[in-house]
Amino acid sequence: MSIIENVIKIIIHYFPMLLRGLGVTLELSAITVFFGAFIGLFVCLLVISPIKILSFLGKAYVEIIRGVPLLLQLCAIYLVFSSVIGKFAATAVALILNSGAYVAEIMRAGIQAVDKGQTEAARSLGLSKMKTMIKVILPQAIRNILPAIGNEYVTIIKETSLAMTFFVGDLMTIQKEIGSVTYLYLEAYIAVGIFYFISTFTLSKLILAMERRMKRSVGYS
Repeated sequence: MSIIENVIKIIIHYFPMLLRGLGVTLELSAITVFFGAFIGLFVCLLVISPIKILSFLGKAYVEIIRGVPLLLQLCAIYLVFSSVIGKFAATAVALILNSGAYVAEIMRAGIQAVDKGQTEAARSLGLSKMKTMIKVILPQAIRNILPAIGNEYVTIIKETSLAMTFFVGDLMTIQKEIGSVTYLYLEAYIAVGIFYFISTFTLSKLILAMERRMKRSVGYS
């Protein structure tokens, strides 16, 4: 029997399991992106803060997280917190903290890309620094960085594959289960890869459509 036939049989026979694994993967990714955005915003505001100690702390966080392998972060946080909050939550926390550092850099770039004249105009109208940031700078920055945040979501979907180390029920965990039963490890990898590709490809196309729509709206405004 050929590899392709085996892959098709695995997808048909284990489709409910694969679908469940995809659901866990997408859930973990969505949680990571949602909370990672808040942490990223907070860290971004620290980085661009005029207060040196706050800026130093924000930059240190970004550099440490980006300089340490994600798998190492996952293992460390899992060992410390899994017995308290559970393995799924511990895995999510590690991914959120990791994503927060990258989102912080995305947001920093987006904020700094906003014309400084916007800030000067807002301040001349009597707005405080905080109100200027909230009402003027952030809305423009968020519109600019939404596509990048979407791409971060795509990246996180693939990065959740590292969660298989802790058997949280994601796609790669399902691959292990299927492989251990059928001994068709290569075919199981291919089947899972198809599900990853479909999800990331679909999301990438949605992001591209969103980018085009945003460009048209800006063009007509």
